[in-house]
Amino acid sequence: MSATTPFPSLSEDASQAMAHVDGRRLIGLQRALANFGGREDGGVAREALTAAEREARRWLLQQVTGPRYSWHIDAAANLFLRRAGTDDSLPPVMTGSHIDTQPVGGWLDGAYGVIAGLEALLALDAAGIETRHPIELAIWTNEEGSRFSPGAMGSSAFVEPASLAASLLSTDAEGVRFEIERDTSVAAVPEASNVPLGRPVQAYVEAHIEQGPILEASGCRLGVVTGIQGVRWFEITVRGSSAHAGTTPLDNRRDALMTAATMVGRIGEMAVSLKDPALRLTVGRFEAAPGAINTVADRVTFTIDLRHPEDAVLAACERRIREIVAEGTGTCVAEVGRLMQRAPTIFANEVVSIVEAAVVASGEPYCRIVSGAFHDAMHLADHCPSAMLFVPSHGGISHNAAEDTDEADLIEGARVLAGVLVELSR
Repeated sequence: MSATTPFPSLSEDASQAMAHVDGRRLIGLQRALANFGGREDGGVAREALTAAEREARRWLLQQVTGPRYSWHIDAAANLFLRRAGTDDSLPPVMTGSHIDTQPVGGWLDGAYGVIAGLEALLALDAAGIETRHPIELAIWTNEEGSRFSPGAMGSSAFVEPASLAASLLSTDAEGVRFEIERDTSVAAVPEASNVPLGRPVQAYVEAHIEQGPILEASGCRLGVVTGIQGVRWFEITVRGSSAHAGTTPLDNRRDALMTAATMVGRIGEMAVSLKDPALRLTVGRFEAAPGAINTVADRVTFTIDLRHPEDAVLAACERRIREIVAEGTGTCVAEVGRLMQRAPTIFANEVVSIVEAAVVASGEPYCRIVSGAFHDAMHLADHCPSAMLFVPSHGGISHNAAEDTDEADLIEGARVLAGVLVELSR
């Protein structure tokens, strides 16, 4: 694919950095990280701020030495490896991702962005490249949100430090507070000096596996990510009246479940009728009360996860969902509550163009793509010019022990990332 907008040519230093990426070292580091929380089925169980994640952080600290490097940590337990610049007073260029997983995840996910960033720094060392801006590798805390809610705690607190107060009170399923585990994880890396949340950043670029099937299906080995689709979450509650299943005629019932099921069907038909390949609509939870086999349900709640790259489409779909609910209550009553809303993230063209230039220089087939999943870059984009780079996922599988990407694609992504970091930090 050729670019649709002009993008800069790469400097000689950027090309040299790309050439010095050591593929064998990259894959070795990636496999070694997967051992922390690794399972026999190839999956990884390394939830945020667990002993396994702390051990992985300690291991990362041991992979880099030398006078130009230093480790830092902030109040959200975000961990940073800093490579000094020739003008170290300048704000850093950042890359990175997260190493926490779902209860059972794969060997890549966000961990790829961390290892690709580490390999990019080592490639700069091998090529003898100095950069004007410092470069920092970020390991963001609790991106997945599977142990503590909400997700992306670390990156969101970095961008909005006031949000940390609520996160500190979050507890896991065992009642353990985030604040306690945060303190334990900070104490586990005494070599890391404290840095403040919200400090200036020159630019941010995050490498990640796609976690979807688009790149693989299109034959693209690299994805230039131009943004992250917007999302709106809803909870719909339908109230009827419980009644005996054997004695109450159908036309005498106020059946909340049948009413809700009809709504779900109509909402699904509405989404299909739009014939918009970018639209995503998911009913992820459907709960009926009292939940007895021989009792008509008097209360049903179900959720909708609605996503699209354009806010206007999200707004139009929300209006139609509310209309369908209002029109379909019958003898029941219903209400729609919006649980969450996030506008589409549009990445900075000046960073996207540099990513695209490095991708073109790689000579590999690529696509421009919008991310369907949330990433730490979504929050960093509110703080500094940001972008992402994707590599394909086999079958689009992620958050699963079967998650995988060809080693050649992982190496190519790291090469591109190295070139991008040089260009951004000149």
